[in-house]
Amino acid sequence: MQFLTEIPLPHLELTGLDCDLSDSERSVLETVHRFASEVMRPIGAKLDRMAPDEVVASGSPFFDFLKQMNELGISPIAIASLEPDVAARLLPLVAEELAWGDPGLTIAAIAGAFPAMAAHLHGDPEVVERFGSRIGCWLATQPDRGSDVADMGGAALAKGARHNAGSLRARVTDTEVILSGQSSAWVSVGPVAETALAYVAADYGQGYHRADGTIEGVAVLVPLDVSGVSRGRPLDKLGQRALPQGEIFFDEVRVPKNYIVAGRETFHANFFTVLAFANMEMSASFTGVARAAFEHALAYAHERRQGGAPIIEHQTVRHRIFEMWRKTESARAMARRVANYNFKAPSPHVLASITAKVHCTQMAFEVANEAVQIFGGNGLSKEYPVEKLLRDARAALIEDGENTVLGLVAADWLSRSFKSRTGR
Repeated sequence: MQFLTEIPLPHLELTGLDCDLSDSERSVLETVHRFASEVMRPIGAKLDRMAPDEVVASGSPFFDFLKQMNELGISPIAIASLEPDVAARLLPLVAEELAWGDPGLTIAAIAGAFPAMAAHLHGDPEVVERFGSRIGCWLATQPDRGSDVADMGGAALAKGARHNAGSLRARVTDTEVILSGQSSAWVSVGPVAETALAYVAADYGQGYHRADGTIEGVAVLVPLDVSGVSRGRPLDKLGQRALPQGEIFFDEVRVPKNYIVAGRETFHANFFTVLAFANMEMSASFTGVARAAFEHALAYAHERRQGGAPIIEHQTVRHRIFEMWRKTESARAMARRVANYNFKAPSPHVLASITAKVHCTQMAFEVANEAVQIFGGNGLSKEYPVEKLLRDARAALIEDGENTVLGLVAADWLSRSFKSRTGR
C-alpha cells in the first residue's frame, strides 16, 4: 500500500485499466488505433449502408480495407504465431482495437486468413503455394447443420440420435476428396474468397457417422476457382453488414488428397483447436464493440442536455454509464485471462474460449443496448453510430456458435473434468 498526498485522476489507457503496457505494446496499440479510427470506422460505416451486392462488387471499399489491412502488417493471425508470452498479451489488445473500429471487418480479416494459416501449418510447398497468400474463408455450417458443428462431441445430442451429416459432404478416396452440396449462407468472406478451409462430414468408405452418433469428417483446403464451384448472392442481414457472407455450392468438386488438413483420426481435434482460437478472438473483438458503445454513450452524456443540464449530471445516467464501464472492463479481463490460458496452458481448450466468447458477446450486446437507450430517439437513427453497434453485437450472440449451445458444450467439459478428478 502507498499513501497518497493528493487524489489523482485515474490512469486510463485506450484500453481502460491498463498500467503495465510496455513501450512496444503501446506503440502497436497506437498504430492499430489510428488504423481503426481512420480506415476501419469510415469504411465500416459506408459498407453498412450499402446493399450486399454492392459490398462485394468491384471497386467496393471492402477491397480497400483488405489492401490497407495487409499493408498494416499487424494481424491477430500473425500475432498468434509469436512466442506465447508475447501473443497472450498482444493478441487481445490488437483484436479489441480492430473491432473497436469495426467488428465485421475484423472478422473478415481473421476468417479470411484461416486457409492461408492452415496451409502454412500443413507445410507442403505445393499447398503453401496454392493457398498461402490468397483471401479465403472458413466453411463449416450448412443450411441443415448449424449448431451441431460446434457440438462435435455430441454434448447436446438427444439420446439415441445422430448428428445430421449436412447438405455438404465429402467422399474420401485413395487419391482425392470429392465435395458435393452447399454451405450455409453464413460463410464469412464467402462471396469473394478465393479459397476455403472446409470442415465437412466425410465418408471414408463406411458411412458418415461414428458409433456414438457424431460424424466422421475431413478438414480440407479447397480452391474456389475450380470447376463445380458456384455461389449464391451475398446475404442481406441485420448486423455486421461490412462482413460479406454467402453460400457456396459444390458439384462433385475434386481436390487432391494432399489438400487434407485433418483426416479421420484428427478431424475432431483439429476443429476443436480452430473453434478454441475463433471463440477466443471473438471475446477480444467484442470487448472492442462494448468499449466503442461505452465511449459513444459517455461522450453523448456530456453533450446532450435535458432537465437544464447535461444528462451526465443525472444520477440515473451516471449509474448506467458506470454499469457500461463495469461490463466492458469485465469483458476485457475475461478476454485477456483466456488468451493467457490458451497460449500458456498445456493446450488450448474450448472450455476457456467458450467462457470468454459467451461472456464478452453478451456484455457487448448489453452495453450497446444501453448506449442506444442513453441516446434516446437519436439512438434509433442511422445518423448515430450506436444503432449499428447494437446490430453488430446482436449478431455475435449467434456467430461462431450460438451462445446457449456453446454453453452446453462448455458444461459438458466441466462435467468431464469433475468426473475425471473424482472418479464419479
